[in-house]
Amino acid sequence: MRLHLHEWGSALAPPVVCLHGVTSHGARFGHLAERLPRFRVLAPDLRGHGRSGWEPPWRLETHVDDVLETAAAAGVDGAAWIGHSFGGRVLIELAARAPDRVDRIVLLDPAIRIPPGNALRAADSVREERVFATPHDAVAVPLAGPPRLNPPELVEEEREQHLEAVEGGYKWRYSRSAAVAILGELTVAPPPPGLLRAPVLLVVGEDVSVVAPRQIDELRGALGDRLHVATVAGGHNVLWDAFEATAAAVSAFLDDA
Repeated sequence: MRLHLHEWGSALAPPVVCLHGVTSHGARFGHLAERLPRFRVLAPDLRGHGRSGWEPPWRLETHVDDVLETAAAAGVDGAAWIGHSFGGRVLIELAARAPDRVDRIVLLDPAIRIPPGNALRAADSVREERVFATPHDAVAVPLAGPPRLNPPELVEEEREQHLEAVEGGYKWRYSRSAAVAILGELTVAPPPPGLLRAPVLLVVGEDVSVVAPRQIDELRGALGDRLHVATVAGGHNVLWDAFEATAAAVSAFLDDA
């Protein structure tokens, strides 16, 4: 499937492709793109999200197919890649399958593999369709968008980008069925970290993270000095909770290439 694509920067600049998390959308990377002015930043809405098609299948290999097809259509062969949460897991799958397409890997608190119990609780939270009377009501719902964003203009930006008007009110622009399926996929074992050939930056939230210490140890054991780890204040959504520190780490890692 050719995905809806958000893009920033010159078409002649080195490409960086960004993959968002479950229930999110590609436009979330807009502020990070502003901090990467010498790059062409591309961020698709993944299948089941945003303005891309919502049809199944929603398996990991299908998401990788979609992303590779979309990048190729945009004229992108090799690139640096950034993945947050579920997007990080898609990136791991992609890098293992097509290492020649991946120059650098940035994993923003990636959902490498989550316990089945956690996946079930998250799936139960997102599977019910929620319609909100006003856009203001929607922002406070976990897993459909950040529950609290500061400054206030970011709250308004999220409403404009990711809410759609429906009969009776507003809802977030993603498929609940796709989100449930994706959360199930995240319980499946990932590719061995030794298949990652490119340098890796791993950014983890200090307060709340979906990355287990054992997973960091496995990456470090497989990658050695090709792994760079940055711990930032805040929780899982490092681009919201610790944007400055995350953006600085990503920019330095990409510029180092």
